[in-house]
Amino acid sequence: MTTKRSSCKQVIIPMSLDNTNNFVKEFSIHITNINKALKNIRSDIMADFIQVENNDIVISTNKVTNPLDLQTIKNYIKSACSIGVNQMKSLRLPQLKFYLKLISIPYLSEKTNSCITSDEVDNILKNTHIFNNMVLASKPRVIKISPKSNIAIIWIDIWNAQSSMKVKSLINRRFNVESFIATIYGAKMNPGVSQCKNYWK
Repeated sequence: MTTKRSSCKQVIIPMSLDNTNNFVKEFSIHITNINKALKNIRSDIMADFIQVENNDIVISTNKVTNPLDLQTIKNYIKSACSIGVNQMKSLRLPQLKFYLKLISIPYLSEKTNSCITSDEVDNILKNTHIFNNMVLASKPRVIKISPKSNIAIIWIDIWNAQSSMKVKSLINRRFNVESFIATIYGAKMNPGVSQCKNYWK
């Protein structure tokens, strides 16, 4: 129910080309200083190495970073004299994509007798508390089970930063749609959609 992605044990730092070139010259110094800063906050995170990917600086760590670790790394980079901080964007984390399908949602609305649309599904999800803080990667896709059926299968793709636990906790959950009870299942990857994304912090 997920795609292959960048390792969660990374911090991605978008920079201008000039800043990237300056940063590359002192990778070993930056690793040492970042680890000192993390040690000062008694973090168990350690920066292993730094590399450049798509003109971004990528710091690989021994574990997934938490918000305090990220802020510490961000503070160090901003204080590094060789970096033009006004040209440095916010740090990013790799993000996972999850594929789910919703079963037993009516294809024709009991209220309007019209076919359910992806926009209506989007509104249903926004008003259902179990989907709080979930970000859709694309519009929901609605397919009628059969010509004679009034039941739809709806595929949704969800971005989720770092931890998969919250999205996985949705599996087999149920929620109401009009007088129907919809059930959430894991699904396979859908072709034709982007398979990776960075999460802006």
